[in-house]
Amino acid sequence: MQYAECLMATRGALRTCIPANHRKAVALRCTADTSVLKDDMSFGTAGVDIEDAIRMNASCMAVQCFIGSDGELDSLRNLSYYVNNGEKYGIPVLGVVAVGKQMERTTRYFSLATRLLAETGAHIIKTYYCENFEQITAACPVPIVIAGGKKIPENEALDMAYRAVSEGAAGVDMGRNVLQAECPKAMLRAIRMVVHENAKPEEAFKAYELWKKDVK
Repeated sequence: MQYAECLMATRGALRTCIPANHRKAVALRCTADTSVLKDDMSFGTAGVDIEDAIRMNASCMAVQCFIGSDGELDSLRNLSYYVNNGEKYGIPVLGVVAVGKQMERTTRYFSLATRLLAETGAHIIKTYYCENFEQITAACPVPIVIAGGKKIPENEALDMAYRAVSEGAAGVDMGRNVLQAECPKAMLRAIRMVVHENAKPEEAFKAYELWKKDVK
């Protein structure tokens, strides 16, 4: 955790798994849309009150948005709720472009989805890296961070991070590609090299291999 700049988690995970004295920025996932029974999670709801976000010292509030799905209106309603309330207390909102199993993952889709979330009021956008990514960052008026997505080999994840930042992303938000790496601590340090030092992926991966040995 010492190498993370921001912790993104649900309210329950933060309260039960993260020490209260962590002193890190918190992107609090505020919408409730996860299901163990249903494939369609687009019909989410506002799961955290603005007062609770303040009590948890949220640096920003993350809202899952399923644009183009049957539950799109619910997503935009949730986003608007957090934008409206966040503006009252100076808490920015992270709009997350959530992709369902049957939804397209094209440059056109991500361009439209990120633009829609920004125009609805999101201060930061989280989306997936894709072909022609520079077109997406150029068209979006607020900073974009990329999602790590499914677990891929460490060198490929570093390459994706490098390409995304080189093409306009402000940063990366990786879960599985850090937590499921052979050495999460070393992986997070390598990602920081790419994002903040403009290190080439080959250089960052070489450092990762060295740090991995030190940790072991």
